[in-house]
Amino acid sequence: MTSSSAASVSSALAPYGWDDAWADEFAPYDTEGLLPGRVIRVDRGQCDVVTADGVLRADTAFVTPHDPMRVVCTGDWVAVEPGGNPRYVRAYLPRRTAFVRSTSSKRSEGQILAANVDHAIVAVPLAGELDLGRIERFLALAWESGAQPVVVLTKADLVPDTGTVAHLVQDVETSAPGVPVVPVSAVDGDGLDVVAAIVGGGTSVLLGQSGAGKSTLANALLGEDVMAVQATRDVDGKGRHTTTTRNLLALPGGGVLIDTPGLRGVGLWDAETGVGQVFSEIEELAERCRFHDCAHEAEPGCAVLAAVEDGDLPERRLHSYRKLLRENQRIVAKTDARLRAEIRKDWKRKGAIGRAAMEAKRGPHWRS
Repeated sequence: MTSSSAASVSSALAPYGWDDAWADEFAPYDTEGLLPGRVIRVDRGQCDVVTADGVLRADTAFVTPHDPMRVVCTGDWVAVEPGGNPRYVRAYLPRRTAFVRSTSSKRSEGQILAANVDHAIVAVPLAGELDLGRIERFLALAWESGAQPVVVLTKADLVPDTGTVAHLVQDVETSAPGVPVVPVSAVDGDGLDVVAAIVGGGTSVLLGQSGAGKSTLANALLGEDVMAVQATRDVDGKGRHTTTTRNLLALPGGGVLIDTPGLRGVGLWDAETGVGQVFSEIEELAERCRFHDCAHEAEPGCAVLAAVEDGDLPERRLHSYRKLLRENQRIVAKTDARLRAEIRKDWKRKGAIGRAAMEAKRGPHWRS
């Protein structure tokens, strides 16, 4: 690539996140005459790629289509053929980050929802009861991806009492240590400037359940109605899911936004580090437990249980922590024979302890 063509590519792709590091990664493909581009949409083995020559349609068949962890996804930087009918994506560049969840398949598989993301925006509607456990689940996956999570509490205009909004924000902040929590009203514009400042640097992905107001928020950030939305129901404040594919869009104020369909299931995928980050206060307390392998269930000298008893740690947080760790352990154990053996050994140990405790309680003569 000549210096002039390199400058042309940089100018055309910079709004989508192209930088010198990506240019260095692409160098081997440049010698083959391939074009750099970023995937803005994927649909049934085809993808739309934005390049210096415009948006191209390309086939992804050459990029290991049968491995769900290695297929091309929205946000990937790829090397695409300059011509041909059809033209093909020949490779994707190594991902800096990847947002992955487990699939609904009975097999142990992960599904990549978005690649090369800097911020994971978890959209949670304030119109309705907050599901703090679901927020913690999203945050665990976000931290594990390598992105910085942000919780955006949408539809704040449907909660007229500002005191109630402040209370809800505080509840979420307790469940999201180290994570910005921003109440937003796309109708009134409240909080949009804060979110725009966050997404203005790098690539952000919008995540949340169906009807969370993601597309409305995307339109507000874009300054135009690009994403289709449907009216909010008066009965419960919920909208209807309208986004059906993951779409990457360049924002007018800088930055890139990936809007995603509503997620019904958010299964963990090898996210132990992410879970630890979400429950960082529990991890810190655990360092003061008497036993280094304390399960925080009934062990003597457990600092975590002591914090619950003293009211310093909400019991709900501990239950959620245990639940996500168990779920993640089951997922990992499907492909890790050593871990499966350790889990069975732990079950037997706990069973023996339980039986011994029961026999001690009943006394030495209960069998006679």
